[in-house]
Amino acid sequence: MNTVLRTEAAIVKQAKKQKQKKAITIALFILPALLVYSVFILYPIVATFQYSLFSWSGGQGERTFIGLQNYTVLFADQTFWSALQNNMMLILASVFIQIPLGLLMALVLFSPIKGIKLLNVLYFLPYLMSTVAIGLLWIFMYDPINGPMNQVVQWFGVEPVAWLADQNTALIAVLIVIIWQFAPFYMILFKAAMVGIPDELYEAAEIDGANGIQKFFSITFPALIPTIVTSSILAIVGSLKAFDIFYIMTGGGPGNATEIVGTYMFKQGFIHFNMGYASTIAAMMFILAFISVLIIQVFEYRRKKRGAVL
Repeated sequence: MNTVLRTEAAIVKQAKKQKQKKAITIALFILPALLVYSVFILYPIVATFQYSLFSWSGGQGERTFIGLQNYTVLFADQTFWSALQNNMMLILASVFIQIPLGLLMALVLFSPIKGIKLLNVLYFLPYLMSTVAIGLLWIFMYDPINGPMNQVVQWFGVEPVAWLADQNTALIAVLIVIIWQFAPFYMILFKAAMVGIPDELYEAAEIDGANGIQKFFSITFPALIPTIVTSSILAIVGSLKAFDIFYIMTGGGPGNATEIVGTYMFKQGFIHFNMGYASTIAAMMFILAFISVLIIQVFEYRRKKRGAVL
């Protein structure tokens, strides 16, 4: 009896040692990635909130602790709220135009039509181009004299439009470019999700006499809801931290017509050398993105919970 107990104890001890070795191995593999994540993600976030509490010109300049004064100034800054409003317009365009367009493109690529391989290339091409190249390309496209956009407009008897120089059209012009550039990204997400839908479901729907629209709303769309949620999160976060295409095409102008939080933060930090205030703007961008993602995740969790109950 004692021999059996000692044997069982030895087996348990050996199992614990194996678990410890496995845990150490996993930790060693995770450690490099965790180190990189901490240095390039976590530390900058913490540092941003820290710098937002100081009056600081950047570089080796002296930092003066001012507490929450930068946040008080920020909440009264009309330029910031105007820039945030433009970010909200970008969010709306991304969620309600860009994502549906990506879904439509994915559906087209799943249709039995000729030239599908060519469409794959044409659809995906804008996402492969660099943002600088896209910005310069569309600056030419919007040229008020020789730009193709105005040539098309003139065919319909409309006077040429100063797309990027007019406060009424500048934001819309940039939003069109962003939708054109990033719709292929969401197309890829939807296409990958649609590949995972079993063909048996569509075959069963055809036997029941369902048409294409009915199959989409009964099978395809419900299966794509998790991808739609993920796409919405990416679109919202991407819209809040947008910078490059706006800075290249308009620099936030004319006036503040296309000023967004990213360009305003850049100007405060690297043009006006108000790094403390720029850090406050960056901190607010993080807070808004975090809250937005949290709200979406809560709604998604409740939806899944309701689905599980049903």
